[in-house]
Amino acid sequence: MSRGSWNIDRGPLRGMYRDRENGWIFGVCAGLAEFANFRTGTVRVIAVVCLIVFFWPTVLTYIAATLLIREKPLIYSGRQAEYEFWRRRSRDNHWSHS
Repeated sequence: MSRGSWNIDRGPLRGMYRDRENGWIFGVCAGLAEFANFRTGTVRVIAVVCLIVFFWPTVLTYIAATLLIREKPLIYSGRQAEYEFWRRRSRDNHWSHS
């Protein structure tokens, strides 16, 4: 499992997400590559070839995927000790100005 698809609180992410962080336009190819465990470049090359050969079906499929697939949630992927430190700090009341 890749480091980017693991959530410390809930475990591994399940399902397919659009990956806007690693994507170019809407993150559909990057999300599909992560879901199917392919290289992102390979999925992009296949998408461009399909775009050249089957223009309208590819465009409609990409737009539908953009609208139907949820965006990948932001996930902290650093060290566990640092995560716990900042998580503990956010719960402390002495940081608030009230």
